[in-house]
Amino acid sequence: MMTEAQLDAYRVAGTTVRVVRDALEANDVIGIVVAWDDRDVLIRRPNRRVVKVSRGYRIQPADEPRLDPLA
Repeated sequence: MMTEAQLDAYRVAGTTVRVVRDALEANDVIGIVVAWDDRDVLIRRPNRRVVKVSRGYRIQPADEPRLDPLA
């Protein structure tokens, strides 16, 4: 799970992140961190829609190689 400091660093820097939800890359959510609470993170996608995802998913910078969610 992401820490408050990591999420805040992504939000302040405006870093584009990738939320890896399962083994299929097509199901990833890519956007910027907008807000979060104890369970969820709000991600603003490039089309300006906001998606709420669980903090339990792997969140990583989008410019890094995609990591396997099962590892």
